[in-house]
Amino acid sequence: MVSEFVREQKRYTEQELCYILHCSETETLPLIRRLKEYGILKAVKTSDLQKNMSDLTDEDIAIADVESDENEYLYVFTFVGVVVIAGRVLKCYPKYLIEDCAPKNELRQVLKVLEKYNSQEQIVRMTNDTNESRSFNLLAIMLYLMHDYYENGVYSTSEEIIESNGSGEIIWDRTINDTFTLISNNRPYYVDLQTKKRVNDEYGYFKRLHECILTSVSKDLEDADLLSLFEITEIDLTDEQLDNFGEKDYVLYRIENELNTQFNTRKQLVLKTMYAYIAQGHGLSDSDCLSLFGTNSFNLVWEKVCAEIMDNQLNTRLGTLKFPVSLRSEYNPNLKLIDLIEKPLWTMTQKRANDTLVPDLISISETAHGYQFIIFDAKYYTPQLEKGVTPKAQPGIESVTKQYLYQLAYKKFITEHGFTTVKNCFLMPTEKESVVDKGEVSMEILNGLGLKTIKVRFLPAKKAYDCYLDGNKMDLECLLL
Repeated sequence: MVSEFVREQKRYTEQELCYILHCSETETLPLIRRLKEYGILKAVKTSDLQKNMSDLTDEDIAIADVESDENEYLYVFTFVGVVVIAGRVLKCYPKYLIEDCAPKNELRQVLKVLEKYNSQEQIVRMTNDTNESRSFNLLAIMLYLMHDYYENGVYSTSEEIIESNGSGEIIWDRTINDTFTLISNNRPYYVDLQTKKRVNDEYGYFKRLHECILTSVSKDLEDADLLSLFEITEIDLTDEQLDNFGEKDYVLYRIENELNTQFNTRKQLVLKTMYAYIAQGHGLSDSDCLSLFGTNSFNLVWEKVCAEIMDNQLNTRLGTLKFPVSLRSEYNPNLKLIDLIEKPLWTMTQKRANDTLVPDLISISETAHGYQFIIFDAKYYTPQLEKGVTPKAQPGIESVTKQYLYQLAYKKFITEHGFTTVKNCFLMPTEKESVVDKGEVSMEILNGLGLKTIKVRFLPAKKAYDCYLDGNKMDLECLLL
């Protein structure tokens, strides 16, 4: 199978996509259409400006069908993760990874982050769902089966057997009623005890079927160069083929019957995924296959990572937080920091709106010099910020003004509770090994209100992900705030 790396938000020409997909222009156009249909690929008009862009806005996207004129459009991947389409594996890595065009180790870590980010969803993503399209997601089924096997083992069926003088639990009713009893000193003695125990059927139909599917899935993922990327060990349990288990309809019929008698939740999930795998009847190399593992919204993942590692206290009750000065009596200790931000009052209704300003995260940090009140905003941008050069691909004016407003919203609370310093900071990912100080962004009109300028820090993504995956907090001192 073809397996290639592509970079999120990079502009590709049609000719470059032909090279990546290993097919002719005629074969490439239908694949481009399908990737566009699922929101994985966007088209932009070809221009010198677009060729130098590192981000994509809604205004950039060309609303048009794929044209045969290869010079009219550039194509942009808006997806991070793995895409399998028509026997071709596209490994889409995040846009901040620039130095290496095949960052396997970095993408491997990103996939772990995506797995943890999605771990709260206790369902198997059997379909690729978008606003417009829906299709079977074979890759999700395969990954579920592999992970489940390493956590729970092979599907097993068992039966209860009755023995005489066995090692299992004694069945007293059967022992008393069906065996010979000796009486001595008016006490009964039983020579033969009837016992029961559960034994696994090592040659059971569904155990063998599960082993066959696992072996087939493992080989498919190995051929697609995905086992090492997802850090999964190869599984080789049997030489049997699916054809050995009967016609497809018969196998599905057997699984349906087993589902009707099986009440174990894990076994039900395994049976359902095996059913889906067999019902679809194709592998990753099939020309009709389109499977996904990843996200179109990696900015949300970055926000979640930063919130976890920076000890976000936005939704923490005031009564449980430590302040330089005790919580003033007019503040309800059951309120959260987010509740302190004023909501707009509409005078005609004499009611306040539900929506208001919502910062990404707030950290309260105790240092040797006192308490810091830090307002962070996790920004998934790759701006070009160099001395003497007009900034490019930076957060927009609305992001800057909102960050100032967050500080203004808490100004009274901060003053009343004796915080030594207030810090405001944008956090953006970088492939560098340490924090990069990119100065500040400021507006004099807002600085005049006594608000602090906004610091800009590039956070090493690898270290951030390590902390997130291990459940650790990042040392705020390293941000040089």
